[in-house]
Amino acid sequence: MSKPIFEEKNLDNIKNNNSGNKLVEKSKNQSSESHNHQALESHDHQALESHDDSDQIHQTQDHQAHEEHSPLTQFEIKKIIEFKIGNIDLSFTNSALYMLIATFLIISFMITATRKKLLIPNRFQTCAEGLYNFVNDLIKGSIGEEGEKFFPLIFSLFSFILLCNVLGMTPYSFTSTSQIAVTLAIAMLCFLIITTYAIARNGIGGFLHMFLPSGVPWWMAPVIFLIELFSFLIRPITLSVRLFANMVAGHVLLKVIAGFIISLGVVFGTLPFAFSIIMTGFELFVAVLQAYIFAILVCAYLSETMKAH
Repeated sequence: MSKPIFEEKNLDNIKNNNSGNKLVEKSKNQSSESHNHQALESHDHQALESHDDSDQIHQTQDHQAHEEHSPLTQFEIKKIIEFKIGNIDLSFTNSALYMLIATFLIISFMITATRKKLLIPNRFQTCAEGLYNFVNDLIKGSIGEEGEKFFPLIFSLFSFILLCNVLGMTPYSFTSTSQIAVTLAIAMLCFLIITTYAIARNGIGGFLHMFLPSGVPWWMAPVIFLIELFSFLIRPITLSVRLFANMVAGHVLLKVIAGFIISLGVVFGTLPFAFSIIMTGFELFVAVLQAYIFAILVCAYLSETMKAH
Protein backbone atom coordinates (compact mmCIF):
# COMPACT_ATOMS: atom_id res chain seq x y z
CA MET A 1 0.00 0.00 0.00
CA SER A 2 2.85 2.37 0.72
CA LYS A 3 4.37 1.99 -2.74
CA PRO A 4 1.31 3.11 -4.71
CA ILE A 5 0.85 6.03 -2.40
CA PHE A 6 4.46 7.06 -3.00
CA GLU A 7 4.00 6.78 -6.77
CA GLU A 8 0.88 8.91 -6.63
CA LYS A 9 2.80 11.59 -4.74
CA ASN A 10 5.55 11.49 -7.31
CA LEU A 11 3.01 11.87 -10.08
CA ASP A 12 1.46 14.82 -8.27
CA ASN A 13 4.90 16.42 -7.87
CA ILE A 14 5.65 15.91 -11.55
CA LYS A 15 2.31 17.44 -12.51
CA ASN A 16 2.94 20.37 -10.18
CA ASN A 17 6.41 20.87 -11.65
CA ASN A 18 5.02 20.72 -15.17
CA SER A 19 2.30 23.23 -14.37
CA GLY A 20 4.89 25.48 -12.70
CA ASN A 21 7.15 25.28 -15.72
CA LYS A 22 4.22 26.12 -17.97
CA LEU A 23 3.38 29.14 -15.82
CA VAL A 24 6.99 30.30 -15.92
CA GLU A 25 7.13 29.86 -19.69
CA LYS A 26 3.81 31.65 -20.06
CA SER A 27 5.01 34.56 -17.90
CA LYS A 28 8.25 34.69 -19.92
CA ASN A 29 6.28 34.74 -23.15
CA GLN A 30 4.03 37.47 -21.82
CA SER A 31 7.01 39.53 -20.64
CA SER A 32 8.77 39.07 -23.99
CA GLU A 33 5.59 40.02 -25.84
CA SER A 34 5.14 43.12 -23.68
CA HIS A 35 8.82 44.00 -24.18
CA ASN A 36 8.45 43.62 -27.94
CA HIS A 37 5.28 45.67 -27.86
CA GLN A 38 7.00 48.43 -25.89
CA ALA A 39 9.95 48.32 -28.29
CA LEU A 40 7.59 48.68 -31.25
CA GLU A 41 5.78 51.54 -29.56
CA SER A 42 9.05 53.33 -28.76
CA HIS A 43 10.24 52.77 -32.33
CA ASP A 44 6.99 54.16 -33.70
CA HIS A 45 7.20 57.10 -31.31
CA GLN A 46 10.76 57.83 -32.38
CA ALA A 47 9.75 57.55 -36.02
CA LEU A 48 6.90 59.99 -35.45
CA GLU A 49 9.20 62.40 -33.59
CA SER A 50 11.79 62.24 -36.36
CA HIS A 51 9.02 62.78 -38.93
CA ASP A 52 7.72 65.77 -36.96
CA ASP A 53 11.25 67.16 -36.67
CA SER A 54 11.80 66.81 -40.40
CA ASP A 55 8.45 68.50 -41.06
CA GLN A 56 9.42 71.35 -38.75
CA ILE A 57 12.79 71.68 -40.48
CA HIS A 58 11.10 71.77 -43.89
CA GLN A 59 8.57 74.30 -42.66
CA THR A 60 11.35 76.47 -41.21
CA GLN A 61 13.30 76.28 -44.46
CA ASP A 62 10.20 77.12 -46.50
CA HIS A 63 9.43 80.03 -44.16
CA GLN A 64 12.98 81.35 -44.45
CA ALA A 65 12.89 81.03 -48.23
CA HIS A 66 9.54 82.82 -48.30
CA GLU A 67 10.95 85.62 -46.15
CA GLU A 68 14.01 85.96 -48.37
CA HIS A 69 11.86 86.37 -51.49
CA SER A 70 9.16 88.46 -49.82
CA PRO A 71 8.70 91.97 -51.29
CA LEU A 72 8.72 93.39 -47.76
CA THR A 73 12.18 92.01 -46.90
CA GLN A 74 13.82 95.03 -48.55
CA PHE A 75 12.32 97.31 -45.88
CA GLU A 76 13.75 95.38 -42.92
CA ILE A 77 15.82 97.45 -40.48
CA LYS A 78 19.17 95.79 -39.78
CA LYS A 79 21.56 96.80 -37.03
CA ILE A 80 25.11 97.53 -38.16
CA ILE A 81 26.56 98.76 -34.86
CA GLU A 82 24.61 97.94 -31.69
CA PHE A 83 24.57 100.64 -29.05
CA LYS A 84 22.27 100.96 -26.04
CA ILE A 85 21.95 103.40 -23.16
CA GLY A 86 19.86 101.60 -20.57
CA ASN A 87 16.64 100.54 -22.28
CA ILE A 88 17.10 103.03 -25.13
CA ASP A 89 18.32 101.44 -28.36
CA LEU A 90 20.59 103.85 -30.28
CA SER A 91 22.02 101.29 -32.70
CA PHE A 92 23.42 102.42 -36.04
CA THR A 93 21.20 100.81 -38.68
CA ASN A 94 21.13 100.49 -42.47
CA SER A 95 18.54 103.29 -42.58
CA ALA A 96 20.86 105.64 -40.71
CA LEU A 97 23.74 104.59 -42.96
CA TYR A 98 21.92 105.57 -46.16
CA MET A 99 20.73 108.84 -44.65
CA LEU A 100 24.33 109.56 -43.74
CA ILE A 101 25.44 108.67 -47.27
CA ALA A 102 22.79 110.98 -48.74
CA THR A 103 23.89 113.85 -46.49
CA PHE A 104 27.56 113.26 -47.32
CA LEU A 105 26.86 113.20 -51.08
CA ILE A 106 24.86 116.44 -50.95
CA ILE A 107 27.53 118.30 -48.97
CA SER A 108 30.35 116.93 -51.13
CA PHE A 109 28.54 117.83 -54.34
CA MET A 110 27.77 121.39 -53.27
CA ILE A 111 31.30 122.01 -51.98
CA THR A 112 32.81 120.63 -55.19
CA ALA A 113 30.42 122.57 -57.42
CA THR A 114 30.83 125.95 -55.69
CA ARG A 115 34.54 125.81 -54.85
CA LYS A 116 35.88 127.66 -57.94
CA LYS A 117 32.81 129.75 -58.95
CA LEU A 118 33.80 129.98 -62.61
CA LEU A 119 32.41 132.64 -64.93
CA ILE A 120 31.82 129.88 -67.46
CA PRO A 121 30.49 127.13 -65.19
CA ASN A 122 31.54 123.51 -65.48
CA ARG A 123 29.13 120.59 -65.26
CA PHE A 124 29.04 120.43 -61.47
CA GLN A 125 28.51 124.16 -61.13
CA THR A 126 25.80 124.10 -63.80
CA CYS A 127 23.92 121.34 -61.94
CA ALA A 128 24.30 123.14 -58.60
CA GLU A 129 23.10 126.45 -60.05
CA GLY A 130 20.16 124.71 -61.72
CA LEU A 131 19.15 123.10 -58.45
CA TYR A 132 19.54 126.42 -56.63
CA ASN A 133 17.42 128.30 -59.17
CA PHE A 134 14.76 125.58 -59.15
CA VAL A 135 14.29 125.75 -55.37
CA ASN A 136 14.53 129.54 -55.35
CA ASP A 137 11.81 129.86 -58.01
CA LEU A 138 9.70 127.38 -56.05
CA ILE A 139 9.93 129.50 -52.91
CA LYS A 140 9.25 132.79 -54.69
CA GLY A 141 6.27 131.34 -56.52
CA SER A 142 4.73 129.75 -53.43
CA ILE A 143 5.65 132.12 -50.59
CA GLY A 144 7.04 135.31 -52.08
CA GLU A 145 10.04 137.44 -51.19
CA GLU A 146 9.49 136.89 -47.48
CA GLY A 147 10.04 133.18 -47.95
CA GLU A 148 13.67 133.56 -49.01
CA LYS A 149 14.73 133.21 -45.36
CA PHE A 150 13.48 129.62 -45.55
CA PHE A 151 15.63 128.76 -48.57
CA PRO A 152 18.10 126.63 -46.52
CA LEU A 153 15.20 124.60 -45.09
CA ILE A 154 13.44 123.98 -48.42
CA PHE A 155 16.68 123.31 -50.29
CA SER A 156 17.84 120.82 -47.64
CA LEU A 157 14.46 119.07 -47.58
CA PHE A 158 14.23 118.74 -51.34
CA SER A 159 17.80 117.57 -51.92
CA PHE A 160 17.82 115.17 -48.95
CA ILE A 161 14.51 113.49 -49.81
CA LEU A 162 15.41 113.38 -53.49
CA LEU A 163 18.75 111.69 -52.86
CA CYS A 164 17.30 109.23 -50.33
CA ASN A 165 14.66 108.24 -52.87
CA VAL A 166 17.15 107.87 -55.70
CA LEU A 167 19.64 105.92 -53.57
CA GLY A 168 16.86 103.44 -52.84
CA MET A 169 16.66 102.69 -56.56
CA THR A 170 20.21 101.33 -56.70
CA PRO A 171 20.68 97.53 -56.34
CA TYR A 172 21.23 96.10 -52.83
CA SER A 173 20.54 99.48 -51.25
CA PHE A 174 18.00 100.69 -48.69
CA THR A 175 15.32 103.36 -49.04
CA SER A 176 15.35 105.43 -45.86
CA THR A 177 12.17 107.26 -46.85
CA SER A 178 10.30 103.93 -46.89
CA GLN A 179 10.33 104.05 -43.08
CA ILE A 180 7.45 105.92 -41.47
CA ALA A 181 9.70 106.91 -38.54
CA VAL A 182 12.03 108.79 -40.91
CA THR A 183 9.31 110.58 -42.88
CA LEU A 184 7.37 111.41 -39.71
CA ALA A 185 10.49 112.88 -38.10
CA ILE A 186 11.08 115.12 -41.14
CA ALA A 187 7.41 116.14 -41.21
CA MET A 188 7.38 116.91 -37.47
CA LEU A 189 10.49 119.05 -37.85
CA CYS A 190 8.78 121.11 -40.55
CA PHE A 191 5.58 121.32 -38.50
CA LEU A 192 7.42 122.66 -35.45
CA ILE A 193 9.30 125.23 -37.54
CA ILE A 194 6.10 126.42 -39.23
CA THR A 195 4.17 126.61 -35.94
CA THR A 196 6.97 128.44 -34.13
CA TYR A 197 7.37 130.95 -36.95
CA ALA A 198 3.61 131.53 -37.18
CA ILE A 199 3.35 132.30 -33.45
CA ALA A 200 6.49 134.47 -33.48
CA ARG A 201 5.32 136.46 -36.51
CA ASN A 202 1.60 136.81 -35.81
CA GLY A 203 1.32 136.30 -32.05
CA ILE A 204 -1.05 133.87 -30.38
CA GLY A 205 -4.13 135.79 -31.51
CA GLY A 206 -2.97 135.97 -35.12
CA PHE A 207 -2.02 132.30 -35.04
CA LEU A 208 -5.49 131.29 -33.81
CA HIS A 209 -7.07 133.61 -36.38
CA MET A 210 -5.54 131.36 -39.07
CA PHE A 211 -8.16 128.77 -38.18
CA LEU A 212 -11.10 131.17 -38.51
CA PRO A 213 -11.40 132.75 -41.96
CA SER A 214 -12.95 136.21 -42.14
CA GLY A 215 -16.58 136.44 -43.20
CA VAL A 216 -17.67 133.21 -41.51
CA PRO A 217 -21.10 133.49 -39.78
CA TRP A 218 -20.88 133.42 -36.00
CA TRP A 219 -23.00 130.30 -35.69
CA MET A 220 -20.60 128.38 -37.98
CA ALA A 221 -17.43 129.75 -36.40
CA PRO A 222 -16.90 126.92 -33.82
CA VAL A 223 -17.31 124.20 -36.43
CA ILE A 224 -15.03 125.92 -38.96
CA PHE A 225 -12.46 126.59 -36.26
CA LEU A 226 -12.33 122.93 -35.22
CA ILE A 227 -12.14 121.73 -38.84
CA GLU A 228 -9.29 124.14 -39.65
CA LEU A 229 -7.46 123.25 -36.44
CA PHE A 230 -7.78 119.52 -37.13
CA SER A 231 -6.57 119.93 -40.71
CA PHE A 232 -3.57 121.86 -39.38
CA LEU A 233 -2.68 119.26 -36.75
CA ILE A 234 -2.79 116.28 -39.11
CA ARG A 235 -0.39 117.87 -41.61
CA PRO A 236 2.65 115.97 -40.27
CA ILE A 237 0.74 112.71 -40.70
CA THR A 238 -0.38 113.45 -44.24
CA LEU A 239 3.10 114.62 -45.25
CA SER A 240 4.84 111.57 -43.80
CA VAL A 241 2.33 108.94 -44.94
CA ARG A 242 2.23 110.30 -48.50
CA LEU A 243 5.99 109.99 -48.93
CA PHE A 244 6.23 106.68 -47.06
CA ALA A 245 3.34 105.02 -48.91
CA ASN A 246 4.54 106.02 -52.37
CA MET A 247 8.05 104.70 -51.74
CA VAL A 248 6.83 101.41 -50.28
CA ALA A 249 4.23 100.81 -53.00
CA GLY A 250 6.65 101.47 -55.85
CA HIS A 251 9.42 99.24 -54.46
CA VAL A 252 7.00 96.40 -53.67
CA LEU A 253 5.63 96.54 -57.22
CA LEU A 254 9.14 96.36 -58.69
CA LYS A 255 9.98 93.39 -56.46
CA VAL A 256 6.82 91.53 -57.50
CA ILE A 257 7.52 92.12 -61.18
CA ALA A 258 11.10 90.90 -60.70
CA GLY A 259 9.70 87.73 -59.11
CA PHE A 260 7.57 87.10 -62.21
CA ILE A 261 10.66 87.43 -64.42
CA ILE A 262 12.48 84.69 -62.49
CA SER A 263 9.49 82.35 -62.16
CA LEU A 264 8.38 82.58 -65.82
CA GLY A 265 11.84 81.94 -67.23
CA VAL A 266 13.63 83.32 -70.27
CA VAL A 267 10.87 82.87 -72.83
CA PHE A 268 7.79 84.04 -70.93
CA GLY A 269 9.71 86.44 -68.69
CA THR A 270 10.45 88.93 -71.47
CA LEU A 271 7.14 90.73 -71.00
CA PRO A 272 7.60 91.26 -67.24
CA PHE A 273 11.20 92.28 -67.92
CA ALA A 274 10.12 94.98 -70.37
CA PHE A 275 7.42 96.11 -67.95
CA SER A 276 9.97 96.27 -65.11
CA ILE A 277 12.14 98.62 -67.17
CA ILE A 278 9.17 100.92 -67.71
CA MET A 279 8.21 100.76 -64.04
CA THR A 280 11.78 101.50 -62.97
CA GLY A 281 11.70 104.70 -65.02
CA PHE A 282 8.30 105.55 -63.58
CA GLU A 283 9.54 104.88 -60.04
CA LEU A 284 12.47 107.21 -60.64
CA PHE A 285 9.98 109.85 -61.75
CA VAL A 286 7.93 109.24 -58.59
CA ALA A 287 11.09 109.61 -56.47
CA VAL A 288 11.70 113.08 -57.91
CA LEU A 289 8.01 113.99 -57.80
CA GLN A 290 7.60 113.07 -54.13
CA ALA A 291 10.56 115.25 -53.15
CA TYR A 292 9.01 118.13 -55.10
CA ILE A 293 5.55 117.57 -53.55
CA PHE A 294 6.99 117.50 -50.03
CA ALA A 295 8.90 120.74 -50.63
CA ILE A 296 6.03 122.62 -52.27
CA LEU A 297 3.58 121.58 -49.51
CA VAL A 298 5.96 122.92 -46.86
CA CYS A 299 6.14 126.15 -48.89
CA ALA A 300 2.35 126.29 -49.02
CA TYR A 301 2.07 125.81 -45.26
CA LEU A 302 4.64 128.55 -44.68
CA SER A 303 2.73 130.82 -47.04
CA GLU A 304 -0.42 130.43 -44.92
CA THR A 305 1.38 131.82 -41.89
CA MET A 306 2.29 134.99 -43.85
CA LYS A 307 -1.14 135.68 -45.28
CA ALA A 308 -4.10 136.60 -43.11
CA HIS A 309 -7.51 135.17 -43.97
